[in-house]
Amino acid sequence: MMSALGGQLVILPSFLCVFLVLLLIKIFHKLWWTPTRLQKLMALQGITGPPYRLIHGNTKEITDMIKEAMSRPKNLSHDVFSVVQPHIHSWTQIYGKNYLQWIGSKAQLIVTDPELCKEILNNKDRAYPKIETPYFEKKLFGDGLLTTTKAEKWAKLRKLATHAFHGESLKSMTPAMVASTETMLEKWKSYEGKEIEVFQEFRLFSSEVISRTAFGSNYIEGKNIFEMLAKLGVLVFKNSLTIRVPVISKFFKTSDEIEADKLEKGLRVSIMEIVKRREEKATGGEGSFGSDFLGLLLKAYHDTNDDQRISADELFELCKEFYLVAQETTNALLAWTVFLLALHTDWQEEVRKEVVDLFDKQTPNADGIAKLKTMSMVINESLRLYSPVATIIRKTEREVELGKVTVPANLELIVPNLALHHDPQIWGEDLQLFKPERFSEGVAKATDNNVGAFIPFGMGLRSCVGMNFTSIEAKIALSMILRRYSFTLSPGYVHLPFHYLTVRPKHGIQVMLHSL
Repeated sequence: MMSALGGQLVILPSFLCVFLVLLLIKIFHKLWWTPTRLQKLMALQGITGPPYRLIHGNTKEITDMIKEAMSRPKNLSHDVFSVVQPHIHSWTQIYGKNYLQWIGSKAQLIVTDPELCKEILNNKDRAYPKIETPYFEKKLFGDGLLTTTKAEKWAKLRKLATHAFHGESLKSMTPAMVASTETMLEKWKSYEGKEIEVFQEFRLFSSEVISRTAFGSNYIEGKNIFEMLAKLGVLVFKNSLTIRVPVISKFFKTSDEIEADKLEKGLRVSIMEIVKRREEKATGGEGSFGSDFLGLLLKAYHDTNDDQRISADELFELCKEFYLVAQETTNALLAWTVFLLALHTDWQEEVRKEVVDLFDKQTPNADGIAKLKTMSMVINESLRLYSPVATIIRKTEREVELGKVTVPANLELIVPNLALHHDPQIWGEDLQLFKPERFSEGVAKATDNNVGAFIPFGMGLRSCVGMNFTSIEAKIALSMILRRYSFTLSPGYVHLPFHYLTVRPKHGIQVMLHSL
C-alpha cells in the first residue's frame, strides 16, 4: 500500500512538471515566437513598425504619446490627427503609410493608403470581416448590426435597419426632429447674450430626437438608458489599451468587468421595459406596433417567418446600438460644426443666408433640407476635419494579397479615418484649414476621385446605415439655430479634441449666443 501511494506521489509531480513545461511552451509561442516570426515576415515585404515589446507590445508607447498630446491645450489649429492619434501620426511618418504595431502580443496592420482602405472596406471577396468584439466593447455594442461577425445575421439585421431609415421613414421623422429642436431653443432663450456650452446641449438634444423618432417616447423615459451607456463608455475608454490575460480573465473578473456586466444587465431590463410597454399598447392588426424604429423591430420579433424573425437578444442589441450610436455621432458632428462656424463667421453668414432664402419663416422640411448645398459643404468639411469615427477595424479571414503585400490570416487591419482625412497628398498643403469650398462640386471632385479618402461613415456594405438620419437631424437643428441666433467662440473656450468613443471636445465647446 505504501509503495502504491509512493508511486502516486511520484506521478503527481511528474504530471505537474509536464503541464508546466507545456504551459511555458505555449506562453513562449504566443508572447515571443509568433510575434517575432510575424514581424520578420512583414519586414521582408517592406512593412515595418515600432519594435515588438514582450507582453505589452507598443501599448506603453501609445499611452505615453496620447498622454503627452493631451497634457496641454492646443491653439485653434485644426491639426486634429496629430493630437487625437499621435502614435499613428508619428509612426506613419517614420515607417510609411502602412505599418505594423502591437497591442500586447496582438499585431495590427495600420493601413492609410486610400486604395487599400477601399479594398478592405468594400470587402468584395469577403476576405476582410469584422473582428471579434473585445470584452468591454461587447458589453457596450453587443453582437448586433455594428459588430456581428455572422454574415447571415448581419444581412437580416441590415435589411431591417435599412427599411427603418429609408427615404419615406426619414421624412416621417422630421416633425419630431423639429419639435426636439424647438424644445432646445426654448431653453436657449435664457442664454441670449451669454455663454453656452453646446456639446452638452447637443447631447441632450440628440437623446431627445432618438427617444421621439425611434421609440415614441422622450429623453426622460430613456434617461436611465443613456446614463448606463455613458458609464459603459467610460469603462471602454479606461480599458482600451489594457492587456487581458485569457487564462486569468476566464476565472477572475476585475472590478471594471463586474461593473460592465451589471450595467449590461441594467440596460437589458430598461430597454425591454420600453419594449414591453409598446407590446401592451398594441391593439392587433398590421402595423399595430407602430411605424417607428421600435415598431418595425417588434413586427420582426413577432414575425411568423423564421427567415424574417429576430430574437429577443437581437431586438435588445439593435435598440441599444441605436440609442448609443445615433447620440454619439450626431452630438459630435453638431458640436464641431458649430465650433467651426463660430470660428469662421463668414461661413456662418453664408449658411444662414442659404437657410433664410430657402425656408424664410417656414419650418424646415425634408425636401428643403436636401437643397442645402452650402450647409452640406460645411458639414462635409466638419466631418473631414473632426470625423466622429476615428478608426474602422477589420481582420483578414484568410491569407490575402493586399496591394503588393501577402497578409496572413487573422491579422487585425486598422483603417484610421483621421489619417485619410488629414493626408496632404490628397487634400493639399492647406489641409488643416477650414475650406468648405473643397466640396463645392461633391466628394469625388474634392478627393480627385480617390473614393477611399473621405469615409466619415465608412464605406461598402457595412457603411453606417444611419448616416442619412444623422445628416437630416444635423441640418434641421443647424437651420433652426442659424435662423434665430448668431454665435462666436467664447474667450473661455479651450481647444482640445480627443478620442472617447468619438472624437469630441475634452472641455466642451463654449460659444457666445446672440439673438437675431
